Parts: sequence; structure tokens; C-alpha cells
Amino acid sequence: MTRIVILAAGRGTRMKSELPKVLVPLKGRAMLEYLMEEVRAAQIDPRPIIVVSDDNRDIIKAALTEYDAEYVAQTEPLGTGQAVACARAAIESGDGKIDNIVVLYGDHPFLKRESIKKFAAADSTVLTVMPTRLPNFAGWYQNFYHWGRFIIGTDGAVQGIVEFKDADEEQKKITAVNPGFMRFNKDWLFKNIDSLTNENKSKEYYLTDMVKLAFAAGEKIGTINIEPYEAMGINSQEELKIAEGLVL
Repeated sequence: MTRIVILAAGRGTRMKSELPKVLVPLKGRAMLEYLMEEVRAAQIDPRPIIVVSDDNRDIIKAALTEYDAEYVAQTEPLGTGQAVACARAAIESGDGKIDNIVVLYGDHPFLKRESIKKFAAADSTVLTVMPTRLPNFAGWYQNFYHWGRFIIGTDGAVQGIVEFKDADEEQKKITAVNPGFMRFNKDWLFKNIDSLTNENKSKEYYLTDMVKLAFAAGEKIGTINIEPYEAMGINSQEELKIAEGLVL
């Protein structure tokens, strides 16, 4: 059985909004609402969607009463790895054995139910990622420029993900970028998540570093490519304007 976790921390500062970022309206609906609708329609798990947020948790919960969700507090802003660790008790609660966890992001409103289903049904590797491959960073693809880059070996195998802040100039030229969506074998994740470190420029525990840990342990890392449209995230007013032009 698979559980869905949506990471939804973040204030609306760069969005120039007093609302939590995931509640900023996109064509009249909160960004997070688009994703919640698609997750619900995908029917992956009959239990509540797990939403991890910061001290805006109650505001988000009050805005999205239509959806069956369990809201988990990330008490300190220590990164995406720590956010998932905060959700461990919620993930493991309830009836039925949990085999896998799919991690999504609340500021990515265009991910569709078909892709969520495909991701959840991925093969039985300990970790599957969802790259989006760009022709370049021109036009609206510029939205992806500050994303993490996939490090891919000569054999085509994913070896790691380097965040933009930590990338060198050659790595910044890589056009296989990371939307952040990840699927884990639950037991492997929680056996290894405490090995994450915050030795990076942000001093955060990156969930993406689980890829490096898996590769170092000789584990196969699965990949399911996703179109740039579905992968797009929104972090600024400029990106919001571009996204409004993409709403179908």
C-alpha cells in the first residue's frame, strides 16, 4: 500500500502575498487545491492525504476543508528531509501495511492524476525519481533554471541530485532538472533518512540527498520522466503569471 505525502511549508514572501504560498490563488483556486484534487482522483490510498506544513498548518487546513487530509507540523524549517521525517508517525498510523511513500509538493499545481498513478505503481526499487528534461532554459523554461540538476552517469543511471545553490557552472548547464517528486520504499527510507546531513549552503536536510545515499549503497534508482508542463512549480509573481497562461 502507498501513502501520499504533500510538502506544503513556505510563506508567501516571494509571492508578495500574506497567504501561505500553497494558498496563493491560481486562476481563482489555491495552488494546493489543484494538486489535492488530482491526488484524490488518482485513488491511490483511501486514507487521508498527509500534508506537512509549518505554523501555517491551521490556515491551510481551514482553507481546504473539502479534502480528507491529515495535517502534520514541521516545527522547524530544516529542509525537505526533516519535513518527511516529521510525517513518519502519520505515515505509519492506521490499518494496513505501508510499503511505499510518494512525496509531492504543494506548489506544483499541474501534476495530473495519471502521472501520480504511474508514479505510485513504479517498480520495486527503493527509490524512484521523476525528472523533467528540457531543450534549454529559454522562454518559459527559464522557470526551471534554479532547480536542482540530476547527475547521470555514462551508463544512464541516476547518481545524485545537486541543488542549484550547490551546483558548479558545468552542473548548471544540465537540462535534466528535478521537480522534487520522489517515491520511496518506506522501510528503506526510514532506515536511512537519519543519515542525511546539512552540509550544504542552505544548512538544510535535503530529501534529494537520499538519491546519493541510494547510489552509494548500490541501489538501483528508478526514473519516470515527466513533461515540463506537469513539473512546473510556482515560487514568484513572475512564475505565477506564466502559470496562469498555462492553466487548461
